[in-house]
Amino acid sequence: MALQTHISLSHLLLIASLLSAAVPAATTISPGSSLSAANPTTTWSSPNDTFSLGFIPSDPPTSPPSYIAAISYSGGVPVWSAGAGKAVDSGGTLQFLPSGTLRLVNGSGATLWDSNTTSRGVSSAGIDDSGNLVLRNGTVTVWSSFDNPTDSIVPGQNFTVSKVLRSGLYSFKLVKNGNLTLLWNDITVYWNQGLNSSVNTNLSSPTLGLRSIGFLSISDPQLSTDAIVAYSSDYAEVGDILRFLKLGNDGNLRIYSSTRGSGTVTERWAAVTDQCEVFGYCGDMGVCTYNDTDPVCGCMSLNFELVDPKDSRKGCKRKMEIKDCPQSVIMLDLEHTRFLSYPPETDSQIFFFSAGISACRLNCLGSSACDASTSLSDGTGLCYSKTPGFLSGYHGPAMSSSSYIKVCGPVVPNPSSSLGTAGNKKDGKLRAWIVVVVVIATLFGLMAFEGGLWWWFCRNSRSFGGLSAQYALLELVDPDVDMDQVKRAIQVTFWCIQEQPSHRPMMGKVVQMLEGITDIENPPDPRAVIEGSASGTSMTVSSNISPLSTAAGSAPAPSSFSSFQISGVSPLTSGRNTEKATASLIQSDPN
Repeated sequence: MALQTHISLSHLLLIASLLSAAVPAATTISPGSSLSAANPTTTWSSPNDTFSLGFIPSDPPTSPPSYIAAISYSGGVPVWSAGAGKAVDSGGTLQFLPSGTLRLVNGSGATLWDSNTTSRGVSSAGIDDSGNLVLRNGTVTVWSSFDNPTDSIVPGQNFTVSKVLRSGLYSFKLVKNGNLTLLWNDITVYWNQGLNSSVNTNLSSPTLGLRSIGFLSISDPQLSTDAIVAYSSDYAEVGDILRFLKLGNDGNLRIYSSTRGSGTVTERWAAVTDQCEVFGYCGDMGVCTYNDTDPVCGCMSLNFELVDPKDSRKGCKRKMEIKDCPQSVIMLDLEHTRFLSYPPETDSQIFFFSAGISACRLNCLGSSACDASTSLSDGTGLCYSKTPGFLSGYHGPAMSSSSYIKVCGPVVPNPSSSLGTAGNKKDGKLRAWIVVVVVIATLFGLMAFEGGLWWWFCRNSRSFGGLSAQYALLELVDPDVDMDQVKRAIQVTFWCIQEQPSHRPMMGKVVQMLEGITDIENPPDPRAVIEGSASGTSMTVSSNISPLSTAAGSAPAPSSFSSFQISGVSPLTSGRNTEKATASLIQSDPN
């Protein structure tokens, strides 16, 4: 009996220890405690100091200084903030009131955020080693930061259909059918990723989670195994690393990683591979294009001006509104440009005109309900009519579409660098062909040198004489030569001598292309690279084409492992990942 009692007690102790290990330990914070923005070194920390809650400077910095109350990973990487990032001055405090509520207060005494847990019996608070801030009634959790996310998800945090990530006008949601969606202003869906055909079931209560080794997955009672959404590029790498999912103020959803104590983050995956595809990235009536590899914002012509000269992402406005125009209203033509159209507006704004481009332009000009339009120049006659409201533009020299917008005449083009650009085009073209000629001449020179060397050996050595004829016949008709490899080498050569540095592949990609691991697209004609330009009434650009269709910063796992696919949300959005451009846009952000 004593032995049985001993075994039973041992089992109970083991079970208790396992249960305690399954629930991360948390420090205890008593009601009446507070944190002050004036003393940011004072924090509430988790037991092993992995996470802490305290005030950190606003990012970007402001003058005078402002602060946000945030849960930060070791080193100062924020993953949650009180009031979704609402900033306070140096007199601000985060108060855990005796009533059981957590409250963010500005220096003036104004309440900016409240957990709304008054009269719910909250007796303590704490933050555990997974980064979860909890308010408890005894041992029962009344409120937690995991259940009230702001812009980020960390490992161990369950993201369900009732939750939402927000950053400015952008939001991220999980739909009941398992789709992941990015929205602008809670209406426009500009990115939608859903289950692929290999998952043939209806979900009942999907949950999105980020695993600590670096992949996103969907779990559901109807699924036998988790459906993989995305892998981070450092998937399964060992080390004291935090990987977290974050919605940025640029509207893109990314996986980041941070080494403990470093205070730095590295992008490991991005939902939208082409930043200019994010609706509203450049604000109302702004146009997104590319300067080398980075997206830049600008206005369509001098008929427009930046809303905020210090921030081109806030969009543009007409210098003369259409309703106040004393002259005739005309259409500003924008070649290789489209105004982004996503659901739900695509359901009601698509028209077909047999006359194509001219009909799309003239129909908008003659309609008071139309402010702008986009016509596909692919022979389909597809036309998007844009009603007065928010316009989000995207310019790319490889884009098979033209757009038009009403302006008060006359059209005033952007200050074109066409004179300087023309000279640069000629010089650039000359330099490109010089490089080609030099490469070819070098190859022939090497061949001539090697032939001469062999001729000398053959003439002066009897032992070589019998091999001369055989050798002569032999990136001529030697059967061991892999012609596919030769073709790859030549294609890679032309990619590596592209005029724009951003066109040239990285060394790792060069190796993959030479070894046949990665498919190689046909390199562009140097003239196409240099001479691509927009209409003289809007912008002057040069194309920026990538030899690979994969996006920088993203690292998709092999397709056999992925259970998700991108669902097209607009017939105008596919195949744009290689559209990069260098534009002469006025009033663009100097940074």
